[in-house]
Amino acid sequence: MADGRKTVQTEAKKDNDAPTRKRLPRGEREQMIVQEAIRFFAEVGFEGQTRELARRLGITQPLIFRYFPTKEDLIERVYQEVYLSRWNPWWEELLEDRSKPLTERLATFYKDYTKAIFTYEWVRIFVHSGLKGVNINRRYLALIRDRVLKRIMTEVRAEQNLPTPEEVPFSEREIELAWGLHGGVFYIAIRKWIYDFDIPEEIDGVLEATVESFVQGVPTVMRKLLQDDRTGD
Repeated sequence: MADGRKTVQTEAKKDNDAPTRKRLPRGEREQMIVQEAIRFFAEVGFEGQTRELARRLGITQPLIFRYFPTKEDLIERVYQEVYLSRWNPWWEELLEDRSKPLTERLATFYKDYTKAIFTYEWVRIFVHSGLKGVNINRRYLALIRDRVLKRIMTEVRAEQNLPTPEEVPFSEREIELAWGLHGGVFYIAIRKWIYDFDIPEEIDGVLEATVESFVQGVPTVMRKLLQDDRTGD
């Protein structure tokens, strides 16, 4: 009998020593889910199941759905957190600041921009989005086109005394020149976080050279494109 009581007491002690789930304020719990979802989707892609995400969090799957009714809702929050929250409106002002040479503006922009986006989560979520057909990359690329690339090409035209976009709208070929610059910068991050390939430790110098090459070379090509558009070639 004594042994029985001892066993019950021992089991009770084990129960009392077992960890209990900490009750968190709603906002804190929600942010915890979002941050783990960012790490989770960056690692496994969007095929990853919310059941596995819940296991990593140490919570139940229904608890995730109390905060995010669908997986798409959670992905939307990830987009807001990883991409839109890092967008700096100052970048747009910088690109249009004609008190500084265009080369300086572009170099300053890309140095600051890469500090915001050159992370494991940013790059891998972006690539997984494209492979899975999730809308994150298409929405973000539209943002880049409208807020960055068109500004860059507007400023190239202004520096070269070429017609404004209001006078002569951009052709797709012109915008592709800016995509070439932007894509070249982003490919540095692809090499690191997708291909696991070494990249230069001194990124700023690489960015300065990339921008210099663009600014020196693109005006000649733009003049030809504009001339071709006028003649219909």
